[in-house]
Amino acid sequence: MATDHESEPTTNDAQLITTDVQATGTGRNGEPTEPVVTARDLDVHYGAEQALNDVDIDIPEHRVTAIIGPSGCGKSTFLRCVNRMNDQIDSCRIDGELSFHGKNVYDEDVDPVALRRKIGMVFQKPNPFPKSIYDNVAYGLRVQGMAGDVDLDAAVERALRGAALWDEVNDQLDSSGLDLSGGQQQRLCIARAIAPDPEVILMDEPTSALDPVAASKIEDLIDDLADEYTVIIVTHNMQQAARISDKTAVFLTGGNLVEFDETPTIFENPADDRVEDYITGKFG
Repeated sequence: MATDHESEPTTNDAQLITTDVQATGTGRNGEPTEPVVTARDLDVHYGAEQALNDVDIDIPEHRVTAIIGPSGCGKSTFLRCVNRMNDQIDSCRIDGELSFHGKNVYDEDVDPVALRRKIGMVFQKPNPFPKSIYDNVAYGLRVQGMAGDVDLDAAVERALRGAALWDEVNDQLDSSGLDLSGGQQQRLCIARAIAPDPEVILMDEPTSALDPVAASKIEDLIDDLADEYTVIIVTHNMQQAARISDKTAVFLTGGNLVEFDETPTIFENPADDRVEDYITGKFG
């Protein structure tokens, strides 16, 4: 999501996309899928501390990819690399390559604001703006200069329906988003993220601050979102990863990606003994 101080995009979105990618499996409909997000030899340092170490991964489109691992293993760092949120940390240094549709997002000609139009993000704690429900959803469209190009009322309704919130709030769009329950606030943040019609939605532990009922609604929503979007979710809850994801990446201490596979394989027959030890609770 763009912020008030960010400038209008100067890079055409088409510059972010190339087609020299290879199929990386099958989607939920059985059709071949291409990698949307690809990392090669990705290293991240915060000052002298290494947060990610030589990460290689291909994340397929229109599937839910969960990223799991113990605290401090680099899960959120990887997520924040995808849409360049780490740009806001002065001590952060990134080496290697992280690509979106084959285009390295850290190339000099990539505008982060244009990138974030294609890659939305939902954070751990619901963070609606102190604005009306309507203005929360419309915010990104306005800031990114898209409000004049779309039917704003229709776009807000579409996003709220996509976040499974429309039926609960359609008669109170002028009310403050801060008046909603925690679970509703998180779904409002999801609506805000999908309003600019991104391709990828990043979620950083989106249910950890919610009660079980609200968390279950978000899990159901994530499953629905994968029909239209590529979803990458960081979660500390392994049961949640097993329930909602199609593929799972396991990061362990030192920022190492030790295994990435179909979720049933990771949880039932992992190739790496360290993954089995982590999943069975022997460490982490």
